[in-house]
Amino acid sequence: MASDNGAKSSSPCLKNFKLYETRSNFYMIGWEKSRKIWRVLKIDRLEPSELNILEDSATYSEVECSDLLRRVHEGNKSTGGLKFVTIYYGIVGFIKFLGAYYMLLITKRRKIGTISGHAIYAITKKEMIPIPHSTIRANMGYSKNENRYKKLLQSVDLTKDFFFSYSYHVMHSVQKNLCHHEAGQVLYENMFVWNEFLTRGIRNHLKNTLWTIALVYGFFKQVKLSVSGRDFKLTLIARRSRHYAGTRYLKRGVNEKGRVANDVETEQIVCEDAPEGCLMQISAVVQNRGSIPLFWSQETSRLNIKPEIILSKKDHEYHATRLHFENLVKRYGNPIIVLSLIKTREKKPRESILRAEFANAIAFINKDLTEENRLKFRHWDLSKYSKSKSTDVLSRLHKVTADALNLTGFFYCQVAAPSCTNGLLNLSFFENSEKGDCCIQNLCHIPKDADRETRHDSSGLDAAGNHIVKPPMFQSGVLRTNCIDCLDRTNVAQYAYGLVALGYQLRALGFIESPNIDRDSLLGADLMKLYETMGNTLALQYGGSVAHNKIFSESRGQWKAATQSQEFFTNLQRYYNNAYVDPEKQDAINVFLGHFQPCQGKPALWEMDSDQHYSIGRLSFNFADESSRSILKRSLSEGNILSENNSPMEATDVGQKEDNYNPLPDMTQGGERGLSESTPEISTGERELSYPRYTPSVSSLRIFPQLDRYLEGDPIHLNEHRDSSNCSNFFDEDWLSSSENSSEEEAYERSTLIKAGMSWNSVLTGLETESSASASASGSSMKNSEILAGFSDSFVQWVTNGETMFH
Repeated sequence: MASDNGAKSSSPCLKNFKLYETRSNFYMIGWEKSRKIWRVLKIDRLEPSELNILEDSATYSEVECSDLLRRVHEGNKSTGGLKFVTIYYGIVGFIKFLGAYYMLLITKRRKIGTISGHAIYAITKKEMIPIPHSTIRANMGYSKNENRYKKLLQSVDLTKDFFFSYSYHVMHSVQKNLCHHEAGQVLYENMFVWNEFLTRGIRNHLKNTLWTIALVYGFFKQVKLSVSGRDFKLTLIARRSRHYAGTRYLKRGVNEKGRVANDVETEQIVCEDAPEGCLMQISAVVQNRGSIPLFWSQETSRLNIKPEIILSKKDHEYHATRLHFENLVKRYGNPIIVLSLIKTREKKPRESILRAEFANAIAFINKDLTEENRLKFRHWDLSKYSKSKSTDVLSRLHKVTADALNLTGFFYCQVAAPSCTNGLLNLSFFENSEKGDCCIQNLCHIPKDADRETRHDSSGLDAAGNHIVKPPMFQSGVLRTNCIDCLDRTNVAQYAYGLVALGYQLRALGFIESPNIDRDSLLGADLMKLYETMGNTLALQYGGSVAHNKIFSESRGQWKAATQSQEFFTNLQRYYNNAYVDPEKQDAINVFLGHFQPCQGKPALWEMDSDQHYSIGRLSFNFADESSRSILKRSLSEGNILSENNSPMEATDVGQKEDNYNPLPDMTQGGERGLSESTPEISTGERELSYPRYTPSVSSLRIFPQLDRYLEGDPIHLNEHRDSSNCSNFFDEDWLSSSENSSEEEAYERSTLIKAGMSWNSVLTGLETESSASASASGSSMKNSEILAGFSDSFVQWVTNGETMFH
């Protein structure tokens, strides 16, 4: 007999499923890896426009489940019986356009890595299956718009850059997984779960997540490397936020909830393999990238290669900027270190406009913060110095990022080597609180003998043959890097940070004695290749082309002419996709995330104006906010600005908090507005970083207490001459008294075109002939449509896959 465990039973982890159908119902059968627990889900197929799902609370054995299916078949013989449809590996979600519901299923998967024994998967194939039976659908009268919405959703290619796990919360960092045992519905509310909207209906109805998988979008790559004769796994994960998500020119800056465009969390994980029953060492470090958190925009143009940057002055007190940094503190703790790489001076101001306003915003926010909690703003014009033969860009970034790592620290702990994949990470000495969370205070109660120096002991055993337990270390705070797109220059800085961190991670694991890794070494080259691959993937998703990797190429000694050729074609591909493809790509993202929901009798998505022309809250039908579905806006979230608005905003327009958390004190009126362009530079100096093993005092916000002494010692060389009115924690890495940074980037782009024997006029002439064709989604996870039909096969292949046209 099947056992009825009820809703209170511990949920099994279903990893394999079969789909069956009768004329009136779908039957979903799911089972555990051990094949001891089988569950059944039924979906009604006779209701044309509603989603009716019934979960059988009973737990079956394999034999009992087979007998149940046989009886269902016998009872439906008059209408064709029970038919097998497909094997699948999880529900991505359900969606409705103008007619029937569809379900999205993963029908093929591939394993792309493991974290502490927990498998991580990518999608190889997916199916979109209508719920109603074909006889019901025949009477529904499908419209052209229905098919167009369906095609639009299917242009989101789930087989590229999406990943998931059944037993590991891949939307969280290793540190968060070990310290906060979240489960169930709350996991899908995470900002990195892209199918939150698609799964919302079934999750709310069943009150569990047994049948669905949580999809993370971004980048996942795991490689096995070696150093000093010892092997280790290095995993690089990039998690793209679903909030304010979209394409390059259609999503810029910040919205009124403090969400920024191109918000990506990068985690670098280092771990060693250990025999079952032994302690396994694991280390992780997290960094962040995101658009400059101001209200600014650029209008997409097919005639202007570099559209003007339009800065809005509507948020005089920087409420949205403040909300953004509050969210970062909530996610990562203090300190927040902001590394801005945009240009300082230009003949025709573009980026420099944002540079000055960003400095003003941070100075304004910092006025009422304590010294310890102030935002630490660093600026360095990477574009300018990358063109200087006398400046080693990567060495300079090494110094800046090393100081950032000194402030935030990184995560390290030992966990028991996995003997199975049930449950989350198996902790060693992490104790659980009564609420089921790993209480930070409990981590302080570590045996005194655990503080012995074991860094270079390769056996992991003490003199008595017992396993040596090292105390954990924690990251508190984050390095946030941005350039104008948060793609090319940002990726170089993130690599520099990753290289510094890798040295300290390997030293913590006992693999090396010195934390300094030469970037020209085999290990440094492998890491550069990994970050270059990640940068290309993220750039395709947001910018429409691979990243500009000039600095990486020159560091490897690549022929300059080849680098210039590659840069030219990257510019061309990015321009083409931004101008012709991104609008429909943005539409597809909006539909997938549920920010636009079609409705009969209301305007279709493609009948509306550009994504930037709508401000949320102005109209009230057809669209879904993050917490409701009553707001009209084609954009994913509010706050897009197309033209300046000098009138002050009402308090209700911005600054609306989603919870009661307030890591930064309220602003006060008046005071200085921040720094001017004449802010002096304060250079950085290189120093040895050292990480004390553990100190048994932890505050609520600072879970890495060793860093207090670094803050007191002021290792980043903040302005020694600042007074009470200058509280920006700002320094500029540029020598502002040097010659102006003219438009080298624009001149370089033009020169590469000339060298390639082409001009922008000829390029535009060729492309404008296709301007009347319908745009289609493209890039790293979008498919192209008929717009490419008029181009050569090599050009189509290049635009689609991000490869160069010549080899």
